[in-house]
Amino acid sequence: MPSSLDPRRRTPIYTLAAFAAGVLITVGVLRYGPQPATLKPRPVAVAPAAVATAAAPAASTSVADEPADAAMDVDNGDWPADGPTPEQVFTAQPDRVREAVARLAPRAPGHPNIYAVAFAGDGSEDVFRNEAEYLDQLMARRFGSPGHTLVLENNPATLSTHPLASWTNLEQALDGLAKVMDTREDILLLYIATHGGSDHSLLVDMDPIPLDQLDPDGLRDILAKRPFRWKVLVVNACYSGGFVPVLKGSGTLVMTAARADRTSFGCGADSDVTYFGHAWLVDGLNATPDVIDAFGRARGEIASWEKRDAVTPSEPQIDVGPGIGDKLAAWRKSAKIGPVVPFAPAQ
Repeated sequence: MPSSLDPRRRTPIYTLAAFAAGVLITVGVLRYGPQPATLKPRPVAVAPAAVATAAAPAASTSVADEPADAAMDVDNGDWPADGPTPEQVFTAQPDRVREAVARLAPRAPGHPNIYAVAFAGDGSEDVFRNEAEYLDQLMARRFGSPGHTLVLENNPATLSTHPLASWTNLEQALDGLAKVMDTREDILLLYIATHGGSDHSLLVDMDPIPLDQLDPDGLRDILAKRPFRWKVLVVNACYSGGFVPVLKGSGTLVMTAARADRTSFGCGADSDVTYFGHAWLVDGLNATPDVIDAFGRARGEIASWEKRDAVTPSEPQIDVGPGIGDKLAAWRKSAKIGPVVPFAPAQ
């Protein structure tokens, strides 16, 4: 179940706890000497290093949790040396979001449009950035909607070019979209890719900048305050099925990469695309512009990969709320569907 603690209050509490723990550890080390580190196995599989549109991922392998001090740290050289400082990045966010919103293209009149927000939550792995930027390409070239995507991403390579994926920026991005879209007729596509916890919280991380985490209740509240009538909500993370009962409703399509009690596969420092991102974004949506049909294709493809790899099936979930299927059909009828868009990692 989601934690009862307000996600927007977690950062200062976790910071205080981490400080106290650090003091205790330091005292212990000084008194007794260093102890060997132990890694716990994590049930996450590594996706292929390179993916063609129809190729299956390479066999997965298990990876281990990183030590607590292995997260991105400006003092350890992980932060880009030639980039802005963490404070400069943090203070630039309002302008960064306004600039991104200002670049949005106007809607095409007379028929439903799709506008998208891609949210890549974890800055320590390129795989999430790859999927966020690939969705932008897919919207522009495959779905004939250039300038209809806002990319929010946490990644050291894009600190000066894209707004961070954060709670506040997501709210500001949606507010900006609401002014460009016809919220009664157009469709909002929100694609979130990051790590997920068994409590159904999503990792939002760009160390050392403190960012609030996101959970189903928080995302529901963000969307409930905005006037979007038609929504396609995609959560690509472990345990993401926990978002379905909270987000589902009339006019809303919810898709997740896994059951509420299952992990999904394909993230990792050596991965270019997750299993779900490969199967739904790359293979599914290049085979058909029907997002529901693409999900069905993706679910079968993922099941075959997981069977081959002898891992516990992730069992992606879907809920199609009343009306959204017809609205998506109306969009496809007028959309100018383009050619297949080959996948390549972001540069």
